[in-house]
Amino acid sequence: MAGNTEPLSPRAKLAVTAGKAAAAVSRAAGRGSGSVIGGRVALKLDPDLLARLAGHLDVILVSATNGKTTTTRLIAEALRASGPVVSNALGANMPAGITSALAGGSDAKYGVIEVDEKYLAGVARDVTPKAIALLNLSRDQLDRAAETRMLAEHWREGLAGSKALIIANADDPLIVWAASSSANVVWVAAGQEWKDDAWSCPSCGGVMQRPGEDWFCGECGFRRPTPSWALSGDHVLDPHGSAWPIKLQLPGRANKANATTSAAVAATFGVPPQVALERMFSVQAVAGRYDVVSFMDRDLRLLLAKNPAGWLETFSLIDPPPTPVIMSVNARGADGTDTSWLWDVDYTRLAGHPLFVLGDRKLDLAVRLEVAGLDFHVCENLDEAARMAPPGRIEVIANYTAFQDLRRRVGN
Repeated sequence: MAGNTEPLSPRAKLAVTAGKAAAAVSRAAGRGSGSVIGGRVALKLDPDLLARLAGHLDVILVSATNGKTTTTRLIAEALRASGPVVSNALGANMPAGITSALAGGSDAKYGVIEVDEKYLAGVARDVTPKAIALLNLSRDQLDRAAETRMLAEHWREGLAGSKALIIANADDPLIVWAASSSANVVWVAAGQEWKDDAWSCPSCGGVMQRPGEDWFCGECGFRRPTPSWALSGDHVLDPHGSAWPIKLQLPGRANKANATTSAAVAATFGVPPQVALERMFSVQAVAGRYDVVSFMDRDLRLLLAKNPAGWLETFSLIDPPPTPVIMSVNARGADGTDTSWLWDVDYTRLAGHPLFVLGDRKLDLAVRLEVAGLDFHVCENLDEAARMAPPGRIEVIANYTAFQDLRRRVGN
């Protein structure tokens, strides 16, 4: 059931109005959606506004290194079968952006909120969520987020004693360690393609043993919990052993995993897996991800990959050679300024693809591809790359700000 339904105080109403005005000015000036600046203004006027806006909602938080925007969207679509939903669908996932999103949800029943990993514990304290979905943890923005084990420990401490139901990936040892401080956890076998951040035990530092899909620490006994939900091929297995077909317009195994977690979340609010999964089929793209756009008489598919785990998943879903691939990498504040992660990506998987490199840090990526023994072209911009690419649909892979740059260029 939703919580407090008391009307907002005059101060809170003033803060919401001022925030919306600031956002409108930002949009009019062509500086984006305005959600972040609007939220900052609102929180400045009422520091407790986030908690007030969430008071009447059943809040679900979603956090991870990869997949949180897509999973947030899938959960929101599933829960709309049960009532109105407010969500930060555009991915503004820090407190200011979340505040802006919730300010538009006065009539909603559910708040489905993506949360940046660094802010999860604090947002959870503010909004008293009914459920928290934890998908994965891997290296990302190392200059800002620090080492993954430290982040898992921060989650573990922040979620201890939480009354929220935790829906967590049983296949990621860091997620299991973070969630294990909670009394009420639903384990989901969602898989873990990228394992290079989980070879040491988060509990004792010992070497993790990984026979098949299982994992355990031979020194302290920390091990994979038994899941009650699982991704099995193209089906979701529920706690009763029933198999429900996954039919998505979003590509790749990672999105089937996201759908599995989303079905588990929806079920906790009374939405049956069949209904939840059917509703997820309507999602064709998420904040530009997976969109196919026309540019210079070429079809470009836009793919976001922000870190080694994300690039690994992306390589598994692009069309095979000789499909051309354009890659763009920046290192601005929102990306993390440390590009050493490029050396953790196995770019040899792109052998046979005509490759085109651009972005602020195109030379960093070029050096990495040179060491990998790949042929490529360094381009000044997307126009040059599209002109040089051979016929056929082009796969365009970019990290966060590079992706936003490309979306603006193609008018998406």
